Amino acid sequence: MKILIIDDERSIRNSLGEILSDEGYDVDVAEDGTVGCEMVQKEKYNVIFCDIKMPGMDGLEVLDRLNEMGVDSAVVMISGHGDIDTAVECIKKGAFDFISKPLDLNRILITIKNATEKVSLVKETRILKKKVYGQPMIGQSPAIENIRDMIEKVAATDARVLIIGANGTGKELVARNLHQKSRRSTMPYIEVNCAAIPSELIESELFGHEKGSFTSAIKQHKGKFEQADGGTLFLDEIGDMSLAAQAKVLRVLQERKLSRVGSDKDITVDVRVVAATNKNLKDEIAKGTFREDLYHRLSVIVINVPTLDDRKSDIPLLVAHFIEQICAETGMLPRPVDEDAMQMLIDKNWTGNIRELRNVVERLLILSGDRITAADVRAYVL
Repeated sequence: MKILIIDDERSIRNSLGEILSDEGYDVDVAEDGTVGCEMVQKEKYNVIFCDIKMPGMDGLEVLDRLNEMGVDSAVVMISGHGDIDTAVECIKKGAFDFISKPLDLNRILITIKNATEKVSLVKETRILKKKVYGQPMIGQSPAIENIRDMIEKVAATDARVLIIGANGTGKELVARNLHQKSRRSTMPYIEVNCAAIPSELIESELFGHEKGSFTSAIKQHKGKFEQADGGTLFLDEIGDMSLAAQAKVLRVLQERKLSRVGSDKDITVDVRVVAATNKNLKDEIAKGTFREDLYHRLSVIVINVPTLDDRKSDIPLLVAHFIEQICAETGMLPRPVDEDAMQMLIDKNWTGNIRELRNVVERLLILSGDRITAADVRAYVL
């Protein structure tokens, strides 16, 4: 864990630094606010202790600057004057805590523990929200703008949507955005990867089962359709669903009713179905592996997600987004990408699409120096 102490009094910053180092923390010190802010730009700290009364840039100005920089470290303000008004102002500006001098070691250690727990919780919440609610669609290319327009028009309706596109293009992101912009956004959003579930279990997974309906059915189970009642069910890779399961899905779409495996009782559900596939379903219909009537039920609206090679102008924006995202999740320091290195990424053939680009950005962040160069791209990507 890294800690930064910003204090103009050498005796305080050095003694506090030595004490915290003895406690096992990795400690840096800065003699004023300007130097401290420069260090924060180069290094990531878990906790920052900052004196309020300093010549030049005082502690409140440092706090403002850290906020402008988007620093997510826990900032603890310290002062020789236990001024309540100042303490309140610090907290309003985003400081984690306010500690008066003389400093008490036990109070310092408890504050560090609480601060790091809070920072970890904030990061975990941010990551969880992105998983639950999805991320913004990054890009300004005509293809992406067209998808945004489609989502705006379609989301408010209950029309079924079929999302088509190659692997790694972000079909699930389109589905999440549809749900979040719909009137069902406060209700469940349930995902099912049809390709990942064995054919003999897909019906139980989708429609549920009654206790004792088969050997391992030790208790009643609600399927994904029931779990999504009132909300949205995203059927990913629907082209891999068995014909038997397709027939049951068709019945639910037609009648808004289902029956669990092992039961003949009908259960009414209100679910908006969004499906996605990387297959050409019309070819699958011709081969007899996909029902034509189900295709027509699902494809009221069709959204075609472009490959990354079809939207190369978005690559610089995507790279910047992934650098920010990965560094926030892992604690790595962001670093700039040289112009010629970015051009090499633009020129590359992206068979794995957005998913491959994110992996490449993470690889470059791990293996590159203080900036990502053309030599790094040649060595680790091409």
